[in-house]
Amino acid sequence: MITLAKKLLSDASGKANLDVGDIVICNVDLAMIHDSGGPRRVKPILERLKRNVWNKKKIVVVTDHYVPVENDETRAIQALTKKWVKDNEIDNFYDEQGICHIVLPERGHLTPGLFCVGGDSHSPTGGAFGAYMFGIGATEMAGVLATGSIWIQTPETILMLWQNQLRKYVTAKDMMLAMCRKIGMGGGRYQAIQFAGETIRNLPMQERMTLSNMAAELGAQAGLIAPDETTIAYVEAAGGQVPINWRDFQIETAEETSNITQFDAANLSPQIAAPHSPENSDNACEFRDTAFDVAYIGACTGAKYIDLLAAADVLKGKRIAKGVILKVAPASLRDQHRAAEDGIMQILEDAGADFLANSCGICAGYGEDRLADGQVCISSTARNFKGRMGAQSSSVYLASPYTVAASAVTGMLTDPRLVMED
Repeated sequence: MITLAKKLLSDASGKANLDVGDIVICNVDLAMIHDSGGPRRVKPILERLKRNVWNKKKIVVVTDHYVPVENDETRAIQALTKKWVKDNEIDNFYDEQGICHIVLPERGHLTPGLFCVGGDSHSPTGGAFGAYMFGIGATEMAGVLATGSIWIQTPETILMLWQNQLRKYVTAKDMMLAMCRKIGMGGGRYQAIQFAGETIRNLPMQERMTLSNMAAELGAQAGLIAPDETTIAYVEAAGGQVPINWRDFQIETAEETSNITQFDAANLSPQIAAPHSPENSDNACEFRDTAFDVAYIGACTGAKYIDLLAAADVLKGKRIAKGVILKVAPASLRDQHRAAEDGIMQILEDAGADFLANSCGICAGYGEDRLADGQVCISSTARNFKGRMGAQSSSVYLASPYTVAASAVTGMLTDPRLVMED
């Protein structure tokens, strides 16, 4: 049976009739690297190989980890990144424009049918556009940059089938935390997870991106969503080139019915994941009366325009609770500017938010705002592993921007519907 994953790999490899487990060499349409795992890692390898980049037009470089520059070390890393970009004549360079997984699609680089690799574990975000995209390490990335190709084992497809409509104040983040709870962080088995069904088709693109992004939390290699008119409208607005045959990728199936897990969106409540794993999820009401110190709206999975809008919906006309710190790090500069034009940033500021740079920041444990010893945080990020966002003794709860904002208002972990109903 042909799945979306097989279709994408077949096109990239030129091999028809692929079976699960087949190993093929695929031609890479796009390779994305950032300042942390990019030039400073791949440059020495390429120099030892005496190889130049295979195609400077198919490489995208983003600075988002060591942003803002805070010391001599980060200054040196940024300088090295910029010099490598200049020496290799890379045109697609986005310096301090936001997190790579958001900048890439908003600049029109992701379209249906592409085969892409990224030097970051959340690179499956690209699957929201009907592209096959996954994360690789620096050694593999150096190989891609030198040759323009990479081998891959044809994956099994695990279909997450969602039916019915989400209730108000329930989001893609809640869907993902529910999936993490149901199948566990290893449930994807480094296969291709595809999100399908009526619920998915009714999600806007930035919500779809949240699902594909967090396919990594399910242990998947790729997180795919079949393209539709919503996809094409986003790509065209971003200036991307829509392939004539994009409808060929409208495939929603798995090899076996046993690989299909069904979910009812109408019965889903806002979710919160307890430390120290996204799979420690439960209904938000189960965490009531849990105190915290920091509310964080940030990261590629929790601070896009749609996420900032959700937080502002809760915070409009309200103030955060005494003793709570609310930090907001918009995922991209473009989304921040759009939010400012729409009055969203002003609502967040009036509520008491402090703003941070458009970068990975606290989510990945970078920068000076990391969590301190013993701090408890409720966060819109993708991961809450022990010590990831700061001190080993800190604790992180995961939730949607609605839930983070509502909790910031009450000072306790809170189902956002309680705040909005009031």
